[in-house]
Amino acid sequence: MLQQLSIRDIVLIDALDLEFGSGLTTLTGETGAGKSILLDAFVLALGGRGDASLVRAGKEQGQVTAVFSLPNAHPAHLTARQLGFVSEHEIVLRRVQSSDGRTRAFVNDQPATAQALRAIGNCLVEIHCQHDDRALVDPAAHRALVDAFGGLLERLAEVRGLYTGWRSAIRLSADEEARIQKAKLDADYFRHAHAELSALNAQPGEEEELAQRRQFMQRAEKVATDVRDALAAFVNDSSPAGEIAQTARRLERKLKSAPEILEPPARALAQAVDALASAELALEHALNETAFEPAELERVEERLFALRAAGRKYNVSVEQLPHVTLKFADEIAALDASEARLATLRAESEQAQRAYFTAARDLSDLRQKTSERLNQLVDAELRPLRLDGARFMAQVSSDPQNGGAEGIDHIEFWVQTNPGARAGPLMKVASGGELARFMLALKAVLSDRGSAPTLVFDEIDTGVGGAVADAIGQRLSRLATRAQVLAVTHAPQVAARAGRHLHIRKGPLAKSLNKETNVVTRVAILDEMQRREEIARMLSGAAITDEARAAAAQLMKNSK
Repeated sequence: MLQQLSIRDIVLIDALDLEFGSGLTTLTGETGAGKSILLDAFVLALGGRGDASLVRAGKEQGQVTAVFSLPNAHPAHLTARQLGFVSEHEIVLRRVQSSDGRTRAFVNDQPATAQALRAIGNCLVEIHCQHDDRALVDPAAHRALVDAFGGLLERLAEVRGLYTGWRSAIRLSADEEARIQKAKLDADYFRHAHAELSALNAQPGEEEELAQRRQFMQRAEKVATDVRDALAAFVNDSSPAGEIAQTARRLERKLKSAPEILEPPARALAQAVDALASAELALEHALNETAFEPAELERVEERLFALRAAGRKYNVSVEQLPHVTLKFADEIAALDASEARLATLRAESEQAQRAYFTAARDLSDLRQKTSERLNQLVDAELRPLRLDGARFMAQVSSDPQNGGAEGIDHIEFWVQTNPGARAGPLMKVASGGELARFMLALKAVLSDRGSAPTLVFDEIDTGVGGAVADAIGQRLSRLATRAQVLAVTHAPQVAARAGRHLHIRKGPLAKSLNKETNVVTRVAILDEMQRREEIARMLSGAAITDEARAAAAQLMKNSK
């Protein structure tokens, strides 16, 4: 609830600090005393539109601070935290209005925007007056009031969850379908590429092996002739190897006759014969190594060139070709799997749609029943408010084929102000006074459901008196048992029911020599005697008679 309101230099208010309590607080005073100024200042703190004219004459800026005390679980704390503010126990809204038209806003002493102030303020305060349409102009607010009255918020949360799930399923299905359509455009390419690479069947390390084999055959081809020529020197008739072997045998036969002379050359010749034999064997082996079919080189080169051409075509190295082949296979498999997944997603979407519309239709049925009960209770409240010929109708229109997060219903408050008159939307049919009383009747029925913790009623009793004013006072008093109620009133019947009575008046500012700024608005908390005098003034006017005092005392007694 509103705990404290501090105002500095706003229009006729120089400095004002007010404390509020629970229950019903009335604000009374002469016309022009500053009741509207007080309300305008409060609205400024709640994020209302700023205006340079609000700043007191001669001052550079004005300021309004509203302090609210709330349970930690209150939605206003959640809203504040979602907007990035530290919030628990108290919420302090402050607005600074400069004379140049600029404003600054603060939430719990943290800089804020006017929009943030307004979002939090909407959770804290409702202001109703003859020309106020904030709570009634938007049919979404009507639907919220019906749901709150019927205790349907859990059902609504279920419908919202199902709607979110349904829309999510639709998005997943649409995304998968779009992906499939895109993949289908590439499917022919994927299949061709996979077939080509599968036929090529590139193997890991194959390029290096082929390149090495090709280089070996190319080198062997170059040296084969030289190896054959060298080997020919050993096998033709003029080969020195035979002569050296014969010479070595002759020396061996004569070795015994002169060993000391012949042994060294005989041994050297024997080694030469062995060396020549080894050289011949090496040449034969080398010649065998250089032997290959000419077609083999051609086959190796064709395979190598085919692998490298594929690498260039698919812009990868030859070593990556097996991986690319698998990638295209995966794309084709994924396309086939996506078709099955799309069918599953579509089935899930249809199931989610059925679940949503089933829950939404159930909620719609409950809203119909709730609206009928609300209509009856509000109609019963209208008679004492001098609207006995009027009818209230919460019109529920449903579209079973189309829905949203709030269900399939459009709910709008309609009224019939007189028997036989055409019914129509509340905002278009009801006059200012009727509008305020319809809202009071609604609030009386809704009690603590669908309401902010602080309710402000600004002169909703204008133009009525007697029993109607007393009926308004009764309902405000009843509302005050469930919420904090502030009522600006001219009706003594309403003022008599207050738990706290604030009197607003204009007076001179002491020590002020400036005629433009020497009048200020003052607010006083009245005791029992002062209340009786103020209510007597409201009954009789400027001249307070003993009869008016007696009537005021009786009103105060009856209100208890």
